[in-house]
Amino acid sequence: QVQLVESGGGLVQAGGSLRLSCVAFGRTFSSFFLGWFRPAPGHDREFVASITRTGSFTYYADSVKRRFTVYRDNAKNTVYLQMNSLKPEDTAVYYCAAERWISIPTMHEPTLYDYWGQGTQVTVSS
Repeated sequence: QVQLVESGGGLVQAGGSLRLSCVAFGRTFSSFFLGWFRPAPGHDREFVASITRTGSFTYYADSVKRRFTVYRDNAKNTVYLQMNSLKPEDTAVYYCAAERWISIPTMHEPTLYDYWGQGTQVTVSS
């Protein structure tokens, strides 16, 4: 079992920045792939970004490439999502997720993640 707690959401103007954090409690943090997801029309959870166990590989949705950065600190059991150049269409609840038994080709797939946080609201005003 692992529990995930997100923080860092809020209200920001378009073009601004936010950094989301997700702290994990429970099993060995470094053994988990981690992902960030948000709801989208027609999707329960839309992929945003993910990172491998050591942080050596990251993957992004096309809509956030070159604006968002995912990174992790295994010593602090924390994964981050740095969001820059925010747009109103980035408004959503952002969820952190963790899973041990996936691989790089599938690390974007939300249905494969077993552990989820409660979400943190990000609102971008125009």
